[in-house]
This record gives sequence, structure tokens and C-alpha cells, in this order.
Amino acid sequence: MSKKILVWFRNDLRLHDNEMLVEAIAKSDSILPVYIIDPRFFGPTKYGTLKTGSIRAQFTLESIAALRNSLKQIGGNLLVAEGKPEEIIPVLVQEYEINEVYHHREVAEEETQISSSVENELWKLRVNLKHFIGHTLYNKEDLPFPIKDIPDAFNQFKKKIERDAIIKPCFLAPDRINVAEVIDWGNIPLLADLNLALQEKDTRSDFEFIGGEAEGISTLQKVIIAMQQAATTKNLILASKLSAWLAMGCLSPRKVYWEIKKMEGMPNTKAMFNHVLLGLLWRDYFRFMFKKYGNTFFKPDGFGSQGITDEANTDENFNSWKNGQTGFAIVDAVMNELNQTGYISNIARQTAALYLINNLEVTWVLGAAYFEEKLIDYNPASNWGNWANIAGVGNDQKSKSVFDLDKNIKNLDPKGSYALTWAS
Repeated sequence: MSKKILVWFRNDLRLHDNEMLVEAIAKSDSILPVYIIDPRFFGPTKYGTLKTGSIRAQFTLESIAALRNSLKQIGGNLLVAEGKPEEIIPVLVQEYEINEVYHHREVAEEETQISSSVENELWKLRVNLKHFIGHTLYNKEDLPFPIKDIPDAFNQFKKKIERDAIIKPCFLAPDRINVAEVIDWGNIPLLADLNLALQEKDTRSDFEFIGGEAEGISTLQKVIIAMQQAATTKNLILASKLSAWLAMGCLSPRKVYWEIKKMEGMPNTKAMFNHVLLGLLWRDYFRFMFKKYGNTFFKPDGFGSQGITDEANTDENFNSWKNGQTGFAIVDAVMNELNQTGYISNIARQTAALYLINNLEVTWVLGAAYFEEKLIDYNPASNWGNWANIAGVGNDQKSKSVFDLDKNIKNLDPKGSYALTWAS
């Protein structure tokens, strides 16, 4: 009897450095690659925002299409379905006589609950759901401490992990696969099918995000070329934009690390290398913190208390902030860029968050929810973890005093040109 493995793609839309895919191919006679568009991730939230706005949704659809194309090039395909994974996957398991299901484990509440629901349904069919970990630079099992003992302070985490942990090499992308015989592989929906409208490109932006593994690798190559030049602010921002492909799993963090590390010894590359590595370490840190503390990061008081909130004017203040109409030029510019492009720099994110929390006295969770809707590089751990830290309710209470709005504004827009560019 032949063995079939269903490979459930989620935020891992790539062929390179994909242990789940490599092992599924090695341990089966054929695989069934599947991506499920879950309507729960495109609907409204309890905060009055959307789970996924049009910019990230378009990036996601492009990434799904790119993965399907990549699989076709090596003899396969991608089955695309719409609905709840816990309902669809058991049906596919029975229809295609699947022996095992593989997927990458997530760390946030909603994603892990879906995994548990799928696992429970598969258990009834006596089919195993095998979990893989492929979203971090450092594997959990290679850390110098168990999850429960990870230092809460990022600097301690960074120091220990860089000294005592190793970064594994990438898995090679497969060059041939055998897939199950499928009559209808399904259609990738349009934005309109998700009740979203395409966002026109803003001419003020000099960068265009296009979803997919090939686009992610192409951008990574541009970063490497930029490293060969001086590490300018513009080049550092380009490197930061890799976060969109990292969030969707079109790029592996290990791929980014090892490709950029090749340039480490060249002149003028140290600042760029350190900038990229720091970003990857922060991603790991927040994912591991979510693993350690569960859903505390989603609670308004988190690990402390935000302090004063102006509940009487929350709606008015929040709406003026998200629409770029606070009257505070730099914050309005940041929000305009976010709304038009889906991307703002890390210092711009901090600036907008500090103003919402401290000046407008709005609860930080509304800001985090709005960023969830708008950011093209959204991932739960980094977004909610960073917002909690800025609000002073993160798990690293030492970080409370490190955020300074005036200092951020000077660094973000020293000549005032940014505020003018994104004025409306």
C-alpha cells in the first residue's frame, strides 16, 4: 500500500529550507500539498478592525499563486480550498486516503486553536498531525535553555543565544515531487471574493511588494548588492522590508542569515549584517516569548498596566489617529504611509504607537489591532509583543523607559521631509 502525506501550508509558502516538505517527500510515495483560505482571517475583529486588510490579502494571494507555480515546475500542484481547516482537512484525508498530515506549528492563540481542532478531528480518523518548527532562525531544540527559562530581557536572550546556540544550515529545495491524483485543484480567489478592493500603488512609494518566494529571494539579492555599497539609511530600510516575505514564509530566516553572512567580511558590510541579524533575533524572541507566556500579550494589562486611558474620547481619538488626522504632522504622515502602502519603518511604528498611547491615551490593543489589519509584514508575535512593550505592559519591564517620542521624531524625520512627503 502506498503512503500519502497531506502537506498543509500555512505561513510557510516556499520550497527552500522547508523541512516539512522535504520530509514529506522522503517518507511518502506521493504528497497532497494544500493551502486553505480560512474566512476567519479575513473578517472583522472585536476591535472594529479587519483581521487582514486588502494590501496584505493581495500579497497573500500572490504568494499562494507563486507557491502553486513553483510546485508545478517540479511536477506538482497546490490544492487551494476555502473554509475551515478542521472541516476541510478530514474530508481530504478520507477522500485521498491520506496516512499522515504535516504542518508548521504556530504560536498565537487563534492559529494554535485551529491546529488543535484539526488534530482532534484527525484523531477520530486515527491519522496523525505531525508538527514542524520552521519560522525561526534558531530551532527551539538548539536553544541553550528550555522555553520556560528563556530570559525575559531581550539583551540577555540575545547575549546567551549568540554565545551558546547554533544556526542550522538550510534544507535544499526539492527538484521533483510526486503528488496525489486530483481532478480539481481549486481556484485562488480574487480580492473581491474576500470582500476587499485592490489598493492602488501610491506614487510616493519607491518600493513595490509582490508576494512569493521568487520575489522574496530577488529582494534578498538586492539587499546583498546594497551591502556591497556603504550601509546607508536607505539600504537599511530595504533590508527591513524583507520582513514581509519572512512573515508569509516566502523567505526562511535561515536563508536570509546565511546569504547575508557570506558578505560579513567585506568592507562596509558590518552595519547591514548587524541590522538584519538584530531584526531576525527580535522575531525569534517574540515567538519564543509567545511560546513561554501564551496569550498574555493579547490582554490590555499584559504583564503590568498601561496607565491612564481616555475612555470618553477613545473612538474620536482612535479614528483621528488611524486616518492620519490628529493634527500632529509626523504621526499623520506615518499613518498615511501605512494606510497607502502597508509598510512603515520600525521607528515610524514606535512613533505612531507612542503618540496613540501617551498623547491620545487610547488603549494600546486598538493600535495593535489596526496594525494587524494594515501591515503587510504582520505576524502576531512581533506585532502584539512590540505594542505591549511600548505600552509598558510587556514581559520585559525594563524596557518601559527606553521609548522616547521626541527622540524618535528627530531620528525619523530630522529635516521634516518625511512629514511633507506623506502629509495627506
